Amino acid sequence: MGVRKREKALEIKEAKRNLAFAKLNNCPTSPRKMRLVADLVRGIEVEKALAILKFNQKEAASRLEKLMRSAVANWQAKNEGADIESAQLFVKEIRVDGGAMLKRLRPAPQGRAHRIRKRSNHVTLVLSAKNNTES
Repeated sequence: MGVRKREKALEIKEAKRNLAFAKLNNCPTSPRKMRLVADLVRGIEVEKALAILKFNQKEAASRLEKLMRSAVANWQAKNEGADIESAQLFVKEIRVDGGAMLKRLRPAPQGRAHRIRKRSNHVTLVLSAKNNTES
């Protein structure tokens, strides 16, 4: 590996040190409903986001809260000696993509059938630390 390539790789690795992510695949909620909750916490500090999710009444909020706790645990595992409060973790990115769709048929009048689509989604949550002075 060349010197420039190695330096660039080390630079990318150092930038990823302050990031932590968690993924939730095949969540049995429609992407539209999940995006409503995801928009509430995008760009907000983790403590405040957890409070918002805890007291939100939507079912998707409890799933996102569990995912966010997982991402915080991943960040703690990556940065063993670091403190969450001093790092000022915030939600850098949250993506909700459509997942697999279960297709069912429901009987309709006059011998017809209507298609029912049971949607699911994939959520990707990326946390970042505002405080970059730690090593």
